[in-house]
Amino acid sequence: MTAFLTLVIGGARSGKSQAAEQRICAHAPPWIYVATAETGDAEMAERVALHRTRRDEGWVTCEEPFDLVEALDDAPQGAPVLVDSLTIWLSNIMLAEHDVVGECDRLIARLEANDRPLVIVSDEVGLGIVPDNALARRFRDHAGVLNQRVAEVADEVVMMIAGLPMKLK
Repeated sequence: MTAFLTLVIGGARSGKSQAAEQRICAHAPPWIYVATAETGDAEMAERVALHRTRRDEGWVTCEEPFDLVEALDDAPQGAPVLVDSLTIWLSNIMLAEHDVVGECDRLIARLEANDRPLVIVSDEVGLGIVPDNALARRFRDHAGVLNQRVAEVADEVVMMIAGLPMKLK
C-alpha cells in the first residue's frame, strides 16, 4: 500500500467530508475515521450523527479531539486514515490553551513521516470577513498557516466548492 497524503479543503457545507470519504474508500478497508469533534450541543450532535450515517461497517471510528499524532500512531499499520477535521482539532487545542505552535509542529513532523493513505479535511476560513474579536482572528490566522503547512507536505490538495473538486496540487 502506497503512502499518500491528501488535503481536502473548502468552506462550510462544500462537500469536503464526502469527498474525503470517497478517496479513503478507494483503498481496502478497514478505514480509520479520526473524528476531532466533540458533541457539546444539540446542533453539533446532529452534525456528528449525519457523518456517522454515511459510514458503513468498513469504518472504525477513533474520537480524538486533542492528540492527533497519537491517533495516527495508534491506527493499524497501513490502514487508510481520514482525519475530519483539522480546523476543529485546532479549535480544540486553542480553547484548551495548549501550545498551538508546538502541537502544529508535532503534527507536521508526523505528516512528513506519513506511511499510509491519509486524507485530512480542513476548512478554508480565510475567505470570509475579518472576525470582530481577537480569539477568532487568532484562530483564522493559525488555521491559515496550518493549512499552508499541511498543503506543503501533502501529495495532493483538493479544494471543494459547491460539491465540486478543484485540484490545487
